[in-house]
Amino acid sequence: MTSPTPASSSPAPSFPVPVERVPVVIVGAGPAGLTVGNILRAAAVDCVVLESESRAFIEQRPRAGFLEEWAVRALERRGLAAGIAERAPVHTEFEFRFDGERQRFPYTDITGHHHFVYPQPLLVTDLVREYADVRGGDIRFGVRDVELHDLDGERPAVSYTDPETGERRLLHCEFVAGCDGARGVTRTAVPAEHATVARHDHGVGWLALLAEAPPSSDCVVLGVHPRGFAGHMARSPEVTRYYLEVPAGDDPANWPDERVWSELHARLTVPGTRPLTEGRLVEKRVLDMHNYVTEPMAYGRLYLAGDAAHLVAPIAAKGMNLALHGALLLADALVAYLGQGDDSGLRGYSAACLRRVWHYQEFSQWLAELLHGPSSGDPFRAGAASARLRRILGSPAAASTFAQLFIGKDTDH
Repeated sequence: MTSPTPASSSPAPSFPVPVERVPVVIVGAGPAGLTVGNILRAAAVDCVVLESESRAFIEQRPRAGFLEEWAVRALERRGLAAGIAERAPVHTEFEFRFDGERQRFPYTDITGHHHFVYPQPLLVTDLVREYADVRGGDIRFGVRDVELHDLDGERPAVSYTDPETGERRLLHCEFVAGCDGARGVTRTAVPAEHATVARHDHGVGWLALLAEAPPSSDCVVLGVHPRGFAGHMARSPEVTRYYLEVPAGDDPANWPDERVWSELHARLTVPGTRPLTEGRLVEKRVLDMHNYVTEPMAYGRLYLAGDAAHLVAPIAAKGMNLALHGALLLADALVAYLGQGDDSGLRGYSAACLRRVWHYQEFSQWLAELLHGPSSGDPFRAGAASARLRRILGSPAAASTFAQLFIGKDTDH
């Protein structure tokens, strides 16, 4: 969710506006916000979800595609998996391609756990349907100019412009769940003096591509190449996600289709592999690879979840899983407080989230160096990355540690 107007934590407006009261206002209808909303509805806690985009838009927006097994099981326990385990393809290994070789990494054999391939638009569609259509939840699409008020007081509020009438509306609440992503309004509502934002820039970009072409492998392929990283990830039997490492800030216009496919072939083709299946490229955008973490993930009556609190580059496919982890913790904490007056979950929310956040951040940084070192132009980084790769492929102990972090197992230390 985005807004052209910076968020504020000013006093609620004194001029006459339609006023409503609700225990929780959730800003953002992504996986985090919708998960919080569904759990609150199941516990008979009233809430309102505000989203700047349309329902059609959020159900089609291209985003992440891998769910860790723990996340699917957690959603199943809440009645929110909607048959993911039965419908979604399962991945149990991936393949490195480097130095003219290919080598599989069977992480399920090592950990006993696997990934589900379930693109975020499908999960959002499931969660919107459950929240709005099945559970009768209040979700307001297309809202504009969202502002936050009195977050550090006892009576916070959220105001917004109604897209149909153009009038300002005001929601008084007890808590605000900030789930509106990296460019949303809630993360800017935390005063700078009350939070530390730790940031790491990887110094490269990824050209994110969506091809109307069947996958060219039965698993994820990670191409480690002196020309730059390349990735292949199935999204459906007819659609494949590709990534190409490019200079940070590069313009997608610099990458006509012919150049894209030429570079993908160069970086991903090794002896013994079938040629890539080409198709129409329906998406091209450059993602600058950077991570950030906001500590703490709360300010007053505002609690942040997902990319509003932390961003992890798509290097290790962790973003959607982290968003769900935080949403589950936040929803449980809100239910405990609003239902039983138990505030322990809210008091411990940020610390509980950040343990997993930092494990995933560290792993993302580690894997980024493995993938980007060979193309860095620095012989030392290239040599170290090669050693790192050979170690996880040759040492059972190193492979076990890598596999557990990759699958998200036992990371809440």
